[in-house]
Amino acid sequence: MRFHQRGATVLGMVIIVGIVGFALYAGIRLVPLYLEYMAVARALDQTAKEHQGEPTSPQELRTSLNRRWTVEDITSVEPNEIDIKKVGKGFRMRANYEAVTPFIGNLSLLASFDKTVDVSAGDASQ
Repeated sequence: MRFHQRGATVLGMVIIVGIVGFALYAGIRLVPLYLEYMAVARALDQTAKEHQGEPTSPQELRTSLNRRWTVEDITSVEPNEIDIKKVGKGFRMRANYEAVTPFIGNLSLLASFDKTVDVSAGDASQ
């Protein structure tokens, strides 16, 4: 009676480990980009909260962002690249940028980020 062996071969295991390793390495390279994006989003949210309900200007918002950029050590996007537009009585801050990280050889990974935060100005008691 013959027994048919079933299971993974050495070649099959090498291919599986290679694919998992490739995906894991890509994840490791992308984690710093996402951590920096979370710092950008946090800085925008904190700046909006700081200026909530009080009269402000785009320059004051940029100054607040610049302080937070320095503390958080954000390098992918500069505070002067943040779009600040007047919307009603307040402002809308938008961080729309792309971050690139080297991957393997001449290949790089590109991540696009977009965060919008509204800052309402005026009397906080209304």
